[in-house]
Amino acid sequence: MTDTEYTPPKIWRWEPGNGGRFANINRPTAGATHDQALPVGAHPHQLYSLATPNGVKVTVLFEELLALGHRDAEYDAWLIRIGEGDQFGSGFVEINPNSKIPALLDRSVEPHIRVFESGSILLYLAEKFGAFLPTDQHGRTECMNWLFWQMGSAPYLGGGFGHFYAYAPVKIKYCIDRFAMEAKRQLDVLDRHLAEHEWMAGGGYSIADMAIWPWYGQLVLGRLYEAAEFLQVEEYVHVMRWATTIDARPAVSRGRMVNRTFGEPSMQLHERHEPSDFERRTQDRVGE
Repeated sequence: MTDTEYTPPKIWRWEPGNGGRFANINRPTAGATHDQALPVGAHPHQLYSLATPNGVKVTVLFEELLALGHRDAEYDAWLIRIGEGDQFGSGFVEINPNSKIPALLDRSVEPHIRVFESGSILLYLAEKFGAFLPTDQHGRTECMNWLFWQMGSAPYLGGGFGHFYAYAPVKIKYCIDRFAMEAKRQLDVLDRHLAEHEWMAGGGYSIADMAIWPWYGQLVLGRLYEAAEFLQVEEYVHVMRWATTIDARPAVSRGRMVNRTFGEPSMQLHERHEPSDFERRTQDRVGE
């Protein structure tokens, strides 16, 4: 029987190790699998993450807040190795019962506040520091429109197109075609909007841009799934203009580095605890 001839059984049953890049960590149940306390640093905000697109959203915002002069936005960024199952440790599950990165613990208040889901973290920090979020009703609503658009759309890009194009153990034409069509439709949505707007929401650069860029911006810049040519991303000239502009921001470059364990060694900073960590990383690169 081939994959295209599969007939679902009356009752689905889990078959562990069913192939694919992430088969070793996927399971149909929630909750902790082992006891593992989380480390705690000296700063008010404790971030537990990995530099996937969802993780990059938050580290970019932290670095942008610090660049804007918000000293109280200092943070410790601890590495969560999802391939090794760190997200199923008891300490992490206490912060995020959904066992997905990123997860944030704000220790500047009592009792401490846990924040999970990347969009929720962006909104929480933007409201806390009064930055990168329009204050007028029209601008704020437009920002929320695009923030929630990203949260609802990116699973089709990542779990849909990215999984079947790049990670699935079997290449299934129907699945790749279905999600490639949707990925291109989403890029067209963005391109039409950005043809008439400099940023995603009124009032300038905002958390809407920071939410969308790590997915769609990095896609058109050739950093996701090695799919730029396949999807003909050069067609989306307005998305490319927007993506390149954001990519040039120093805070974005720093945010991309934090909790990164893959790609060019020069872009990896496994943990971040002080601004000087970036300087030391630069010095290390000079000696490489």
